[in-house]
Amino acid sequence: MATLKDYRNERVRKLEDLKKLGVDPYPAHVERSHMLADVTEKFGELENQAVSVVGRIMNIRRFGKIAFVSIRDASGTVQLFFREGEVAGLDAANSQLGMEQLPLLDSGDFVEVHGKVIKTQTGEISVGVERLRLLTKSLRPMPTTHESFTNKEERLRRRYIDMNVNREVYERFIRRSNFWQATRQYLIDHGFIEINIPVLEHTTGGADANPFVTHMDALDQDFYLRISHELPLKRLIGAGYEKVFDIGPRFRNENYSDEHLPEHVAMEWYWAYADWEQGMQFTQEMVRATVDKTWGTRQFKLANGQAVDFGNDGENWPRVSFVDVIRERYGLDVFDCTLEDAVEQLKKIGGEVEKIDNRSRVIDKLWKKIRVEIAGPAFLVDIPTFLQPLAKLQPNDHRLTEQFNLLLGGTEASKAYSELNDPVDQLGRFVEQQEMRNAGDAEAMMLDIDFVEMLEYGMPPACGYGHSERLFWLLEGVTAREGVPFPQLRQDIDEGTKVIYPELKLDAPKAS
Repeated sequence: MATLKDYRNERVRKLEDLKKLGVDPYPAHVERSHMLADVTEKFGELENQAVSVVGRIMNIRRFGKIAFVSIRDASGTVQLFFREGEVAGLDAANSQLGMEQLPLLDSGDFVEVHGKVIKTQTGEISVGVERLRLLTKSLRPMPTTHESFTNKEERLRRRYIDMNVNREVYERFIRRSNFWQATRQYLIDHGFIEINIPVLEHTTGGADANPFVTHMDALDQDFYLRISHELPLKRLIGAGYEKVFDIGPRFRNENYSDEHLPEHVAMEWYWAYADWEQGMQFTQEMVRATVDKTWGTRQFKLANGQAVDFGNDGENWPRVSFVDVIRERYGLDVFDCTLEDAVEQLKKIGGEVEKIDNRSRVIDKLWKKIRVEIAGPAFLVDIPTFLQPLAKLQPNDHRLTEQFNLLLGGTEASKAYSELNDPVDQLGRFVEQQEMRNAGDAEAMMLDIDFVEMLEYGMPPACGYGHSERLFWLLEGVTAREGVPFPQLRQDIDEGTKVIYPELKLDAPKAS
C-alpha cells in the first residue's frame, strides 16, 4: 500500500523533471481576467470569448488526444477541455506546459489557463484550453473528498486541508468575516469610532478570568494579555470620545469547552450619556442587523435543539429577573442566604461542590443550571451588585445593578450595563475583588488604581456592551474550536512528516 512518502516521492520526481525542462514551477506573475464563477454564471455573454482563469487542479482525466481537468478558485469550479493540436506547446521560460507535459501535473497543482468559453458535446460549460501555465507544483496529495478527511483531530490540525475539502467549513469563515464586518459597519453607521487599544496591560480587568502573563524585556516588567476591552475603552470615554468600540482578540487562561477558547475575538462598545435601557434597545437592533447581513434569516435551529427567533424590528425581547428565577427555582433569597444554604441547593441538583470559593460563585453555578433551559433571545436583568463590580446600581434598589445580559441558546451571549463612574464606589468594589483574589480566587478582578484615578478626573454616564464570537458559534451551530480557523492544540508532529525528514529529528516540544 502506497504511503505518503511514496506519493510525495513521485511528485518530487515530477518536480525535478519540470526543472530539467527549464520550467519554473513557482513563478510569481499571474494573469487572470475572470473568476471561475463568471464563466458559468455569465456564459451567455462569455461564450466563444477569450478568458484567462486560474485555480487549483481538483482532478485530471485523459482519454487519448483529449483531456478534462477540473479546477477551483475561491468562487467555484470549472472544467478545462484539452484537445491535442489546439493547445500551445512547451514554453519553459514562461512556465508554459503543452499536452505532452500533462502527465507532470497532479491534483493540488495551481495553473493559469487561457482559452475560449465553450460547451462540450455533453453540454458542460468549459474553457477550451489554448495555453496552460504551471503556477505551483504541489508535493503532497490533497484528500479528494470530505468523506476521506473526517478525523476531527486531523481536521483541526490541518485546517487548510479541511477548508479545501469541506466546502461548508470554507463558507463558515466567510460568514465569520461577514459577521464582524456587519457588526463594525452597524456601529460606524450609528456614529461609533473604532479605536484599537493595547493587548498588553500592566493590570488587566473587565471580566472574571485568569489572565496570561508575559514579560516585556524592554521595560523588564511582567504584563498581562488583556482579558477584556473594557477598562481602556472607558478611559477613552473619560478622554472625551462619546461613542467608541474595538474588535479584536482577548485572552483568558482557562480550559477549552464547547463555548470557550483561551484566545478568541470579541467586540465592546461604550456610549457616553446613554444608560442600560437605551443599550438594550440598541443591542436588539444591532444583533438583528448583524444576523440579517450574515445569514439572511432571523430564525435559527441551534446545535442543542433549541429554536431561536430574533423577531421583527420594534419588538422587544422578554426580560428574565435573576433574583426571581433563583427564588422560584431554589427558594433562595440571593441577598440573605448563607454560603451553606447555597451549597445545599447546589448539592441537590448535582452541582460541583469540590471547590467552593465563595457564596457568589455558588449562586452563579445555581444560575447556570437554569440558564441552559432558556433558548432566548431574552435579557437577563436584576443582577446583584456582588456579581458585577463595574456596573451602576438601580436607583430603586441598590442591591441590584443596571445590567443586562443577552440570553441565547442556554448561555449568556453578551453583557452590558450602565457603567459605574463613581470613583469612591469603584475603588470599594475593586478592593473587595482584590480581597477575593488574595484569598485564592484567580478569576476575581485586580485593583486598577490608574482606572480609579481616571474616574476621579471624571467620566460621564455611559452604557457599555460586549460580545465575543461565541454569538457567531451559537448561531452557526458549531463548537468553539470548529468556529475558529486555527484553534490552539497541543503541538504534535505528523509521523508521515518525520519519515519524510528523518535528518531533522522532529519531535513535539515537551511541556516545561
